[in-house]
Amino acid sequence: MKNKILLITFTFLSFLSLKAQVKSPSEFLGYELGSQFSRHADVVDYFEYIAENSPLVTYHTYGKTNERRPLTYAVISTEENLGNIEEIRKNHLRQTGILDGNPTTDKAIVWLSYNVHGNEASSTEASMKTLYNLITEKQDWLKNTIVIIDPCVNPDGRDRYANWYNQVRQTPFSTSQDAAEHYEPWPGGRPNHYLYDLNRDWVWATQVETRSRLKIYNQWMPHIHVDFHEQGINNPYYFAPAAEPFHDIITPFQRDFQTRIGKNNAKYFDEEGWLFFTKERFDLLYPSYGDTYPTYMGAIGMTYEQAGHGQGGLGIETDQESTLTLKDRIAHHFTTGISTVEMASKNAEELAEEFSTYFNNLDRKYETFALNGDKDKIADLKELLDRHEIEYSTANKGEKISGYSFTDNKDGSLTTTDQTLLVSTQQPKGHMVEVLFEPKTKLNDSITYDITAWSLPYAYGLDAVASSRSYSGKNTAETSNISNTVNAEGAGYIANWNSLKDAEFLAALLKQNVKVRFSELPFTSAGKKFNAGSLIITKSDNQKLTDFNEIVVETANDFERELTVANTSFASSGPDFGSPDVKLIGNPKIAMLRGEGTSSLNYGEIWYFFEQELNYPVTAIGTEYFNRIDLSSYDVLIVPEGYYGSALGNAGVNKIKDFVRGGGKMITIGRSVGYFAGQDGFSIKKNRVEENKEDANSPNLTPYNMRTRERIKGNSPGSIVKATVDNTHPLAFGYDDTYFSLKLSSSNFGLLSNGYNVAYMQEPKVVSGFVGSEAYKTLENSVVFAQENMGRGSVIYMVDNPLFRSFWQNGKLFFANALFMVK
Repeated sequence: MKNKILLITFTFLSFLSLKAQVKSPSEFLGYELGSQFSRHADVVDYFEYIAENSPLVTYHTYGKTNERRPLTYAVISTEENLGNIEEIRKNHLRQTGILDGNPTTDKAIVWLSYNVHGNEASSTEASMKTLYNLITEKQDWLKNTIVIIDPCVNPDGRDRYANWYNQVRQTPFSTSQDAAEHYEPWPGGRPNHYLYDLNRDWVWATQVETRSRLKIYNQWMPHIHVDFHEQGINNPYYFAPAAEPFHDIITPFQRDFQTRIGKNNAKYFDEEGWLFFTKERFDLLYPSYGDTYPTYMGAIGMTYEQAGHGQGGLGIETDQESTLTLKDRIAHHFTTGISTVEMASKNAEELAEEFSTYFNNLDRKYETFALNGDKDKIADLKELLDRHEIEYSTANKGEKISGYSFTDNKDGSLTTTDQTLLVSTQQPKGHMVEVLFEPKTKLNDSITYDITAWSLPYAYGLDAVASSRSYSGKNTAETSNISNTVNAEGAGYIANWNSLKDAEFLAALLKQNVKVRFSELPFTSAGKKFNAGSLIITKSDNQKLTDFNEIVVETANDFERELTVANTSFASSGPDFGSPDVKLIGNPKIAMLRGEGTSSLNYGEIWYFFEQELNYPVTAIGTEYFNRIDLSSYDVLIVPEGYYGSALGNAGVNKIKDFVRGGGKMITIGRSVGYFAGQDGFSIKKNRVEENKEDANSPNLTPYNMRTRERIKGNSPGSIVKATVDNTHPLAFGYDDTYFSLKLSSSNFGLLSNGYNVAYMQEPKVVSGFVGSEAYKTLENSVVFAQENMGRGSVIYMVDNPLFRSFWQNGKLFFANALFMVK
């Protein structure tokens, strides 16, 4: 008994000692938590301070944002666990099969991610309070639990919001919804530097924040992952269980345990009299969320949503005439975070056991996905798989693999080449492979929060077969056998045009003032056949360029492009190099709209494409001063998705028409196509289904509780459709006669009668995902990509956004063609 008293006394004294050693967030920051929005640098300082003064915390940097802010995470546990943390981590990975050996662990690993959306800013404040509470009051939970805290997933977006708010807020802050501090300017703080939604980038990993984080996530593979968010100011708190649809790969245990966590959260909320809701809105289907990605990696992945968002500020009066403060928001996020750690600690052994079971159960419909196609596209897919540490191999040449054909949308087969990629579901991350590659998304409910199709063979433009059999291949290291040499005597060089890598090569040449041509027709030269779109780089066009041969060859080698030496401009068949059908590309000067009216997401996709993928200059022009700009110095104007009625007005439309008629080129994307549809001078028109006149004035007899399901009949939230392609048109150079497009909207447009329908659907074929019955009708005789002449210029309509979230890899060459090939 005496020893027990001594132990309790020692524990209590240790607790008091540690609490005295470290300052609370408010004590360290110099202001009460929730009375200001903390800058990201202040948050980093606090975490560093705690790590330096507490033996229960280590703090690490895992990368930097585009604006050079650190990306960080803290590991919190007992001193003993931290002293043995590497062995704990490795032992945990043995549960998954990622590392060999027999796992013996009773430790739970919980990862808490805060502030993925920059203007959902209460969660980063809550992360500091959670850290402090864990090490000063919840040490017992840490004996069998490792807690990882990423205090701010999106530092650039958070500081964009926090700095703006701190500049404009009144003192004292205004709770009126009319106050300026509750109206963020374009583009808002939600996205990162390139205006990407990082909560939809987990799988696609296009952004530096995601790529850096995945390296650490794959080292830990937590049992539980929570993504902290905010929603509209009038909503109660949301936590798991999630809404349907659940992907069928999610196990009964994963469903059950998130419900148990939800009930534990509810217990604390009920004690405080805080409202909440569950099982609505936020589903577990789209794989690139911060809740679904961890779920498909075996975790209990959850989203927590607090009211506030960018409108909330330090305090705001809701429509229910109550005041929602930042302090309230912090308290709610703190409570669910602590509650989640508690449930992990209480159920650590069960979590470890079920986690291991998830990775041992690889009974899947398909065992092998075999993929053929252009080597650049195969290489791009390998790069994505590498980011997720998913295994793959190269097939043995000449095998026939039977199964479901992605191209034919029925049973078929594929004959392997020495480039055929094999991806097996019989590997530690096989469940994620199944989700990413499955031909058709299985939906047990059509009401979803995001896109409903994403299958990688379609996204990367590869011929593929899903087989129920297991096939083994060989692991081969990537080697480049491209080594072009200078030929000073020839007429020039020829390069293929098949992928975005070819466009990157072209852009690099143009920036070095190399003049490049392309052929509008197939031709034969040097004994080889070349398709329309092939690049022709002639000595004749570049006589004034010093070191012409060296520049072209070195650039081709840098981009691993194979050059064919043309000893003569005379083609064996097809047009000669001097033919009118072999056109000079020039060095186009490109502008794009940004600002009010413009979709910040699509603007960001285009911006990222130019800077990080194509590496070609573009000038951003704000809609607020667009009508004062002289467009005559530009060759191309890109109008991103958006609503431009008030942003451009009649003056803006007339200015654009004058630009095009004078020889300019306009590229419209997504919703911006609808802005020009029906306007004078533009032949594109919305594809409407003729309504039954007898029913036009009939009463609405839809039951109130069916209103949402009735509404989705007209929706197309993201499905894959099969389109016919006119690949003789420059907009489609490098493509076959079929393209699988990601249909993101129910706004469809009829086939042009005055212009060229380059990718289109006459009889629509939806190969994966959900399209409402009414939206489906508008797909018939609709256009995907089209081009029409206007005066001396050209208008290109890209109804489906080919740059969506940068993951629809096969659409990017269409965009490059629009920039360089369409004259």
